[in-house]
Amino acid sequence: MALLPRSPGEFGLARYWDRFFRQRGQRPFEWYGAFPELCPVLHKYIRSRDKVLVVGCGNSELSEQMYDVRMCEDIVNIDISDAVIRQMQERNGSKRPKMSYVLMDVLQMDFPDAHFQVVLDKGTLDAVLTDEEEATLAKVDKMFAEISRVLQVGGRYLCVSLAQAHVLKKAVEYFSQEGWVVRVHQVASSGDKQQFVLPVFVYVMTKFRKIPGSAPQILEICPEEQDKPMRVESTERLVAAVKDRQHYALLCSQLSKIPCGEQVSLDLCDRETGRPRYTLHVIDSPSVKPSRDNHFAIFIIPQGRETEWLFGTEEGRRQLATSAGFRRLVTVALHREQRYEGMASIQAELSGKVMELAPPGLPAQQQVPFLSVGGDIGVRTVRHRDTSALSGEYVVEDVKGDGACYFRRLIFLRNRNVVQSEARLLAPAPLPGEKKRRKEKKKSSPAEPPAAIDKSYLCCEHHKAMVAGLCLLGGPDPLPGTPLVVLVVGLGGGSLPLFVHDYFSQAHVAVVEIDPSMLDVATRWFGFSQGDRMQVHISDGLDYVAKLAAEAPAQYDAVMFDVDSKDLTVGMSCPPPAFVEKPFLQKVKTILKPEGVFVLNLVCRDARLKESVLATLREIFPLLYTRRIEGEVNEILFCQPSPNGRRDPTELGARAQVLEGALRQSGRPWDSSYVLADMLQAVKIL
Repeated sequence: MALLPRSPGEFGLARYWDRFFRQRGQRPFEWYGAFPELCPVLHKYIRSRDKVLVVGCGNSELSEQMYDVRMCEDIVNIDISDAVIRQMQERNGSKRPKMSYVLMDVLQMDFPDAHFQVVLDKGTLDAVLTDEEEATLAKVDKMFAEISRVLQVGGRYLCVSLAQAHVLKKAVEYFSQEGWVVRVHQVASSGDKQQFVLPVFVYVMTKFRKIPGSAPQILEICPEEQDKPMRVESTERLVAAVKDRQHYALLCSQLSKIPCGEQVSLDLCDRETGRPRYTLHVIDSPSVKPSRDNHFAIFIIPQGRETEWLFGTEEGRRQLATSAGFRRLVTVALHREQRYEGMASIQAELSGKVMELAPPGLPAQQQVPFLSVGGDIGVRTVRHRDTSALSGEYVVEDVKGDGACYFRRLIFLRNRNVVQSEARLLAPAPLPGEKKRRKEKKKSSPAEPPAAIDKSYLCCEHHKAMVAGLCLLGGPDPLPGTPLVVLVVGLGGGSLPLFVHDYFSQAHVAVVEIDPSMLDVATRWFGFSQGDRMQVHISDGLDYVAKLAAEAPAQYDAVMFDVDSKDLTVGMSCPPPAFVEKPFLQKVKTILKPEGVFVLNLVCRDARLKESVLATLREIFPLLYTRRIEGEVNEILFCQPSPNGRRDPTELGARAQVLEGALRQSGRPWDSSYVLADMLQAVKIL
């Protein structure tokens, strides 16, 4: 502890360094890594004929090692500590005759102008720039001015640093404004994470003659594993890029020492575009008994399946890790904006990075398996991409599900792990000889007409429950031929209103959708169409219901809300909070027939908010049923304006069986996995 300064400001004082080196003695003190780690970067910018100035040399062996490997020999080392200069002069003496050690302050150097081709700084800037006080910044400006003065045009200032944000920002702003080219290299670590958790960087500032006017800044970063620099457009972006790498290094260091109590998530980005290419989740399972081969594994999630409960939720990933039987599992999701050649290329691309996330105690040379479902990376084809003024950027994509089925999905990219709408695609039966011709065809393009939609299949479990709720309507038997007037708020891809329209032959369905783009998406990509019994109204659902309540009360048998919230800061993503406020719910009750049913898809992660919503619903509707959707946050609420229609879950199940039997005999295709009784027998009466 005696070797550490009492305050960071002492780093700039000569007396501190005299005391430091007297106490340390002859042992070299290597700031920020030793020569083997720095050599690959220094070798790019120091030529053997260069005259090199090392500022704040201390008793580091860096200059000696550069001399001994003949990277360069004409080296002048300066430092403000008389003790260390005498120590280094004695240590080198006649061993390295072309190298000298001089007592000198970098803030006031005696060298002539343009005397050096390289100025090398290993930690000195960090020691001087300890804070952002006015006096400190003035001292740094003086240091930079002196370095600029003694460097030739075309010369390089190489600064080895931990790249604290205020240090990097100051250096980049100063030299870029002087017209210099600034490049930041990340130094490859030695792998000794116990000693250092933060990565080391080298700022390379190349001196150019200052051009009058506003010349464009040239700012670049070279990540540890790449030689080719990446151009960035501003100082802020450069500082942010460095900070990302620091956070990643700190995370890797922590993960290498202790198991993670909570799941850790991070993105690996494409170096050309900066867009996320892989999303990784690190899951530790301490309950899994350790064995020789179960320390660590990587699980590649097939494209398009990252939204499934098993892969897209924390609980699902925990179950996946436990069932896989590994103490640490890293799941890898692939992004729709990226292209992937196959499992082998993904494995080659990721193998180096994921090993940085290895758990403590992983045996040396341990083979780490890459796992997946079915051994492939899945299929994803983006059919359409656009931006809506209300919903933001969205995509329509076809993905291969579990097995041979393909599905079409609508995804809002502001919440990319949530499927807004989904429909199963019908595989056309090939004609004789067509299979061979298909193989000869080129890959289909997103501009081709969409494949046929299977309108008999409800992909979303909450839609199945909402349809089953129609069994609550009055009458002895809930038959599909009964005339119904239904209002659906929220169109999405149109699967819910389409199913009601097609399977309840006497139903008249009105759909309210605030976003006109969604009507176009549903019509073009999900097989939706309007007709005599199906009308879409482009309007705010709040305004539409309020108008109905004032002009035409008690006209709907069923009102269904399946509308998402655009505000992601609220703990309720469906519906928007205004849709469950008491005055508006009173209007919903007004437009319902006395024996009607209000069906609400509630997605609420905030327990207090959810309880508040339920309390408000109970105030308005005397009869309230709830149906949780297994493995999802969704909860379907069935609300009735009269308590007289109360039925227990057994009776509801029986009514559902009657309705399902009639629907199966309607002549339309019926998905055998859809059992209405199962949906209603699990309801609870609140």
